Amino acid sequence: MCEGQVKNIMEYETVALDDEGSALVILDQTKLPGSAELLSLHTGEEIWDAIYLLKVRGAPAIGVAAAFGIYLLAKGIETEDYDTFYAAFCRHKEYLNSARPTAVNLSWALNRMEKVCTDNRTLPVAGIKEKLKAEAIALKEEDIRVCRAIGEHGLTLVKPGDGILTHCNAGQLATCRYGTATAPVYLGQERGYHFRVFADETRPLLQGARLTAYELYASGVDVTLICDNMSATVMRNGWVNAVFVGCDRVAANGDTANKIGTSVVAAVAQRYHVPVYVCAPTSTIDMNTLTGADITIEQRPAHEVTDMWYEKPMAPAGVKVFNPAFDVTDHDLIAGIVTEYGIARAPYTESLREIFEKKKQAVG
Repeated sequence: MCEGQVKNIMEYETVALDDEGSALVILDQTKLPGSAELLSLHTGEEIWDAIYLLKVRGAPAIGVAAAFGIYLLAKGIETEDYDTFYAAFCRHKEYLNSARPTAVNLSWALNRMEKVCTDNRTLPVAGIKEKLKAEAIALKEEDIRVCRAIGEHGLTLVKPGDGILTHCNAGQLATCRYGTATAPVYLGQERGYHFRVFADETRPLLQGARLTAYELYASGVDVTLICDNMSATVMRNGWVNAVFVGCDRVAANGDTANKIGTSVVAAVAQRYHVPVYVCAPTSTIDMNTLTGADITIEQRPAHEVTDMWYEKPMAPAGVKVFNPAFDVTDHDLIAGIVTEYGIARAPYTESLREIFEKKKQAVG
């Protein structure tokens, strides 16, 4: 379904459930900012493609999409036998999980949905399906609360009028509301902080230009788009007081994987004494991954660099292309990891455990 650009992009839901139509509804991010197109996805293949092709992207949004998706696929399993149902569920789960290897929220959400199945195995299959639906909806509502909490904690790290640089898109379009790295910006906008934001364009998929600059500008934020290789200049000029970025996975030692180029921003920021804060829901923190060296880095097709954004190819035919989607920012370049339960500081092996202890106490 296509809709003309008649309303502000912030009024669209990034991910939604159409239970009556048995569809996962997403805002196709590959079409932004040119047009706002809502896609109704019904099959496992459609959902897998949407995640792989970045039609839905951003770690939290991927998690919510996976939860709705696996619920809809489970809803379509026609059996009353638990073992048969569970085997089919696991096949769907493993298939969806293969779409993107770096973003931990994908596997986290799918594992959470699987736990609903195993915890309720004594219920009729129809009852398990209802539990899955409720869990997926709860996951989306939780994402909104988490992002707002990250925004509140992040806001304590900056002051009105500050310049903030961000890389890639960790905004509302990457979540269900507020975003992670942009949550302090949006809350500050509501409270008259008048932040000045610099958004890196972010190669190779230009999420910073197409998405971050787009949504911030639509929200009335003072945002300036810069190319990735301009971050040192704006920092040297004294225009940046803090860097806020999102991430797709945090290792137990505080190393983080985010869109390619984040580690460059962090290294430059250290040179100019600008603090770098990684905004990460606890769902993105993987305590089973010990260091960044253990994170699988997704490799993307060469045409995203050579052809995708140009009328004619901008590189010689046949040239070799190295196109990793992410890089790892070492923990010693990070001033703090902002979670919904507070801000973790070095040494992260200790502070991240303390964050999870706070979470354990909060959720009982």
